[in-house]
Amino acid sequence: MEHLTLLKQGVEVWNQWRKEHPDEDVDLSFSNLTGADISGADLSFAILSFAILSGATLTGATLTGADLGGADLSRADLSRADLSGSTLSRATLNSAILSGADLSGADLSRADLSGADLSNADLSRADLSGADLSRADLSRADLSKAKLSGAILREAKLSGVDLRWKDLSGADLSGVDLSRKDLSGAILREANLSGIDLRWKDLSGANLSGAILSDTYLSGANLRGADLSFANLSRADLSRADLSRANLSGKGFSGADLSGANLSGANLSGADLSSANLSGVDLSGKDLSKAKLSKAKLSGANLRGADLSDANLSGANLSEVHLSDANLSGANLSGVDLSGKDLSRADLSRADLRGADLSGANLSGVDLSGVDFSETYLIRVNLSGADLSGANLSGVDLSEKDLSSANLSGANLTRAILVKTNLVKANLTGCTIHGISVWNVQLKDAIQANLIITDKDEPTITVDNLDVAQFIYLLLNNENIRRVIDTITYKVVLILGRFSPERKEVLNAIRDELRKRNYLPVLFDFDPPRNRDIAETVFTLAHLARFVIADITDPKSIIQELTMIVPQLPSVPILPILHVSDREWGMYAHFERYPWVLKAYYYDKIDDLLQSIPEHIIHPAELKANELAPKQREN
Repeated sequence: MEHLTLLKQGVEVWNQWRKEHPDEDVDLSFSNLTGADISGADLSFAILSFAILSGATLTGATLTGADLGGADLSRADLSRADLSGSTLSRATLNSAILSGADLSGADLSRADLSGADLSNADLSRADLSGADLSRADLSRADLSKAKLSGAILREAKLSGVDLRWKDLSGADLSGVDLSRKDLSGAILREANLSGIDLRWKDLSGANLSGAILSDTYLSGANLRGADLSFANLSRADLSRADLSRANLSGKGFSGADLSGANLSGANLSGADLSSANLSGVDLSGKDLSKAKLSKAKLSGANLRGADLSDANLSGANLSEVHLSDANLSGANLSGVDLSGKDLSRADLSRADLRGADLSGANLSGVDLSGVDFSETYLIRVNLSGADLSGANLSGVDLSEKDLSSANLSGANLTRAILVKTNLVKANLTGCTIHGISVWNVQLKDAIQANLIITDKDEPTITVDNLDVAQFIYLLLNNENIRRVIDTITYKVVLILGRFSPERKEVLNAIRDELRKRNYLPVLFDFDPPRNRDIAETVFTLAHLARFVIADITDPKSIIQELTMIVPQLPSVPILPILHVSDREWGMYAHFERYPWVLKAYYYDKIDDLLQSIPEHIIHPAELKANELAPKQREN
């Protein structure tokens, strides 16, 4: 007799037949039992694969070891049914009633149990891997030793369910109320826990690697020793959480709140902490190498001695951050505000500091080798003893900066501005200095060797003196400069005298007359108070002059200068002029013993003086200059 026909005769007939034929295989596969009432039926070990039982009543039925793979049991009532050891793989059980049912050891893999009532059900040792349990009621169900990996538990009710040490890897738990659950020892690898409230939860030692924890509430949670590698914690609330010794490497904390969290011993290498809130967190000595910290809030964080090598900190908030002794080699700090920071002994080699604000920062002794300082703010920065070897300082204003004892070997200083810069004991070996602007720098004991003055597309020319480097380049490449040098060498005439009204008229007249004869007169006024700098300036100008005209009428103004010039410049002729109404001062004879001091020329009226300039001033001075030319070349 056909099994389906027999079953339709009623449960009593069916159960009697089963007793009489215990060894006969029952095949009800593909049978249509929609809405049938077969409660209490003995269907143990029956083949019901792909059978249609939607809306059927099977309360208290025995389905032990039955094959219901692919069967449609949607909206069926299986309350208190015995389904132990049965196969329900890929079966449709959405909205089915399974309260109090025995599903121990059942295969429910990839079954659709969405919206099903599994309250008080025995699911011990059941295989629920990949099963859809979304919105299902699992309250007080026994899930001991059940396989839940990859199960969809979205918005499921789990009250009274013990999840300790459960394997929930790959499971979707989004929207589940786990507020009162103990998840200690649970395997949550690659599980979806987004948006769940896990505040103050004990997750110590939990495996959450690759888990989705975005927007999850984990404030105050115990995650000590948890594996969070490659987990997605974007926008998660981890404030005050204990993450000590946790593995946080590899993935996403972007936008997460980690303020006040305990990260002692945590592994953060390569972690994505972009836009995360880490304000006030103690990260001293932490491994944050290659971490993504762009736009992160790190205000007040302790990063002393932290390894931030190759980390991305672009746009991060580093206000009141402690960075001394930190390793920032290769880190991206573009656009970061580091003003006033103590970066002493930090390693910033190869760091990207473009657009960063380092004003007032202490970079003393810091390794800045290979750093690009273009568009970096360096106002009031301390760079003493810093390693700037190979750094790009092209176009950077280093005026009044302290670079004493700094290592600038091989640095690019093209178009840099150095005004009153302290380079005492600095190493400038091999610097590229094309287009540099150098004024009043301190270079005592500085190493100046092989300074490259030419541009990158020009043949390399090196000099060993920063002060004269730009002058040498101009001399080599500017014809007008060479013409000026020739003019200085052959045409400069220094005019010394007192600038009282009557004497100034004489000196101006001499100057104008010399101009007419193609000389370059330099008139020096002694009326301002004299000091050592002025005396040295006069000496320098005299050294450049073809000859010197000294008006010794009322000589008290220039005695000191002549005392400096005459003995020390044997290559420069000195021609004194004197009004007939005056006489040489008592000690003047001391100067006449020097061969380059010509006989004084006396004049009465200015007109007479101007007429006699070619014969009595220029001619004897030029003769003496030519005579002294060999000595001038020696000097």
